[in-house]
Amino acid sequence: MNVQTILSAKGTEVATIEPSATLAAATELLRELGFGALVTSADGRSLDGIVSERDIVRALAADGASALDHDVASCMSREVFTCSPSDSIDALMSMMTERRIRHLPVLANGDLAGMISIGDVVKFRLGELERENDQLHDYIQGNVS
Repeated sequence: MNVQTILSAKGTEVATIEPSATLAAATELLRELGFGALVTSADGRSLDGIVSERDIVRALAADGASALDHDVASCMSREVFTCSPSDSIDALMSMMTERRIRHLPVLANGDLAGMISIGDVVKFRLGELERENDQLHDYIQGNVS
């Protein structure tokens, strides 16, 4: 199984924000969407960086409430780990665990093709385990077709 399998189920829409937007605008968009991170992109297709709840909290801790007037570019992560639609789910789990990241933009030919969160990976993996368990149960019960 690969990243495309998850994207086929959840969709390919990516929530983006311009690097020039304020952290207040980013915070509001995160709240509105119920997301933990936004891709920063000047054109909505390319990847300039990523801003997460964690980045915003760090800015608030450093600068107080005035940080909300700063632009997203001031605290976004510019070095972003990404994946491609053909990457395996196992590779994703390893990367997210080793690098302690919760969101991976998906790039196809240099353009944004989706976003995968650790929650997406866990949900997918639990679904796989459930199907395997059901198959084993059916096999043990003699319900094999």
